[in-house]
Amino acid sequence: MSIRKPKQALYEQFAIVAKALGNPQRLELIEHLAQGARSVDLLATKAGLPIANVSQHLQTLRRAGLVQAEREGKFVNYRLTDDTVLSLFASVRSVAERHLAEVDRIVQGYFETRDSMEPVTRETLAARMRDGLVTVIDVRPPDEFALGHVPGAINVPLADLQARLPEIDPDREIVAYCRGPWCVMSFEAVAALRECGFQARRLEDGLPEWKAAGLPVEVTM
Repeated sequence: MSIRKPKQALYEQFAIVAKALGNPQRLELIEHLAQGARSVDLLATKAGLPIANVSQHLQTLRRAGLVQAEREGKFVNYRLTDDTVLSLFASVRSVAERHLAEVDRIVQGYFETRDSMEPVTRETLAARMRDGLVTVIDVRPPDEFALGHVPGAINVPLADLQARLPEIDPDREIVAYCRGPWCVMSFEAVAALRECGFQARRLEDGLPEWKAAGLPVEVTM
């Protein structure tokens, strides 16, 4: 079939992807799916949204080629199409961080009040892990930890942190991570650990970025 205006036709397809990203709830669903494949019901629970709304959002993301559905018995799980979706998400985040004043206000008003220290890079963490110099804690929920985590990391969900402090060696540096660079859980965990006298820092991002960088991941399912 002849296309009279191929560039315009391409831009229309590109716009489908851009429109799919133009919703904060869909961006949050992408963050959840970056942890691993999920059912509509579980995504609804994690995002605090009605199942019908989540289903509609997933169909929009699917039409844009950002997610895929896969059937397991009676259940249908959704996952990100590939790592380019995570890269796209990171690019949107980076542009917003650079050019939107409101992003800077939110970061300074919430995140930097809890942790203004430079986070640990993936490369630094990998080297310190090889040398046995650090304790790594994953503060995500257990189901996300089971789908994949930094090798040797201890799963200490944020809600359980205070009760499990006796399990953590106070003489070792602690690095905490969760779903991504602005995941509230890792900021809260580091703040709580420091209040209790631990030497704690955050990983610069989360498990999805660690995996996308080609670094090793353990699965416990």
